[in-house]
Amino acid sequence: MNFHILTLFPEVFEGLNHSMIKRGVDDGKITVNPVNIRDFADNTRRQTDGYPYGGGAGMIISAPPIYDAWKSLNLPHSRVVYLTPSGKVFNQTTAHELAQEADLVLLCGHYEGIDQRIINQIVTDEISLGDFVLTGGEIPAMAVIDAVARLVPGVIKAESLEHESFANSDGLLEYPQYTRPFDFMGQTVPEVLLSGHHGEVKKWRRQQALEATKRKRPDLLRGSIHE
Repeated sequence: MNFHILTLFPEVFEGLNHSMIKRGVDDGKITVNPVNIRDFADNTRRQTDGYPYGGGAGMIISAPPIYDAWKSLNLPHSRVVYLTPSGKVFNQTTAHELAQEADLVLLCGHYEGIDQRIINQIVTDEISLGDFVLTGGEIPAMAVIDAVARLVPGVIKAESLEHESFANSDGLLEYPQYTRPFDFMGQTVPEVLLSGHHGEVKKWRRQQALEATKRKRPDLLRGSIHE
């Protein structure tokens, strides 16, 4: 899978050059391709923004350099995701959906946003990380890449995905996990995990996942069979 990022700050994405993402790139499972919108500015100062028509604070990224940056990718039929606070809140279902794409274009806004006409022209999806505002779309884009890349076959082991939060049809949070030492500051590993009884371990984990979901995210259970 190929991630193409239209951004004013491509250096930010050097932070993905580690851990699972780096392994996915090294193994040829994914590519991460930041494209600098400034390279497509039609002026010597590489300026890409302007004052908003109608007045107001801040600057708006203009449509032409974004359009030319997108056109340079030669991916006219690929999905273009604009990272914006006004978008649909990103979740695991959307991550699975995006992971089916061969190429995904991520458009990062900045300043006070981007010209609406480029949204009308090329954007297929608008995604938000939540009901808060960041200075730009780079951090949300990195979050989307991380969430989606790990679902691409071969990036991480399939069994690692099987029981994590939001991964199963029940929509429950993940159960608690433990490793050595057995005793940490008076807290010991639950005996059932030492029993070797796989049926009891599975039953315990499901119950713990249900309790964790009720305690931390009761909204996930509303209207479900678990209520």
